[in-house]
Parts: sequence; C-alpha cells; structure tokens
Amino acid sequence: MGSIKIAPSVLSADMANLKGELDKIAGADYVHFDVMDGHFTGNLTFGVDILKAVKRSTNVPVDAHLMVSNPDETVDWYADAGADMITVHYEASTHLHRTLTHLQQRSVKAGVVLNPATPVCVLESIIDVVDMVLLMSVNPGFGGQSFIPGTIAKLHELKAMCERHGVSPLIEVDGGISSKNIADVVKAGANVLVAGSAVFKSEDPAAEVALLQKLGNEAAQEA
Repeated sequence: MGSIKIAPSVLSADMANLKGELDKIAGADYVHFDVMDGHFTGNLTFGVDILKAVKRSTNVPVDAHLMVSNPDETVDWYADAGADMITVHYEASTHLHRTLTHLQQRSVKAGVVLNPATPVCVLESIIDVVDMVLLMSVNPGFGGQSFIPGTIAKLHELKAMCERHGVSPLIEVDGGISSKNIADVVKAGANVLVAGSAVFKSEDPAAEVALLQKLGNEAAQEA
C-alpha cells in the first residue's frame, strides 16, 4: 500500500497565527486546504490569497479541496496560487473529465470528492483518470464532526473498483479521523487521512501528526 499520509486541515488552525500553526505540522505529508463558498456548503472559508500565504509559509505540499458550486470555472485560480493537488466534488462538477484532465495538463494532481450520500459507483467511468479519490466521512461544511461509519463499506467498494480497473489512485478520507479510528480506516483502503481538530486542537500538533503516521503505517502493514 505504501506509506500512509497525514493531511492536517487548516480549517481547525488558529488563523491569527498561520505561520506558527504550519510550522507545527512541518512533518505532515500534505496541508489540507478547505475552500468553501457559502453556496455548495453552508460555510465560507478560504480563498486564493490565503492559499498563497500558506504556500509562502510551508514547504509541505498543499491539497486543496474545493467545496464550491462552480469548480469547473475556478480550479485555475487555485492552480495559479500554487496548489499541488486539487480535488473537486462530483456533485458540483458539470464537466468532471475535462476539469480533471485540464488540471493534469497543468501538472497539478487532480482528484474527485464524494459526499457521504453519493455512491462509489458514480466513479466507474472516471476512475482511470483520477490521481486521488476523496471520500467525505462527514457532511461537508464544518470541522469537528463525527465520523460516519458507513464510510468503511464505501472504502471497501472503492478498493474493489480500483482493483478491477488496475489503477491505484490515492484514497483520502476526510472527517472525524483520529488516533481512535485511523487503523480501521487504513485497513479498509485509505492511505491519505485528513485530520483537523485531532491535530490542531491537541496539546502537541507535531506529536499528533507523528502518532497518526505511526498508527496508520502499522495498520497498513497488517492490512
């Protein structure tokens, strides 16, 4: 399966001390950057200028998750700002194949996101194209929510689909991930784990990232 990657979500960081917060997670594999537009979700978060500030403040690759109603028209904003990977929602993208391949032509890794109520089977015609699939394990919009248990079954289904197609995209899970459930999620097939509150609300974010990496990799060895 390869190494397990941890992507702390800056949605849970102290934005008044962005550089300091990013320094605490310098050992992470990605910075997860949640973009919400107040339309696709009932929350408004970060735009391009904050992404540029993140890129200036850390060498950790940025995984930009666009929870917006018009991703086909706005992905270039975030590519231009330096995002290393951009994921767009299946539910919001009218021209998903075109958008994903456009990002790849720009040398940006491209992924697709599924909300909890969206079945994995919708990826059958696109799975050969994507660099990453992100399964939401909470309903998008706010940090600090509880993990939806049905995500485990979706992970197994997604892994089976990838095996049928002979592909191995990164498989990311976002929502309610902590040291208590990371092993189960990894054993079900995930290899990129988003953790917001579990990392930034802990007493030692750097130690929490290291713990999650350790637990995740141990679980991957057992899978």
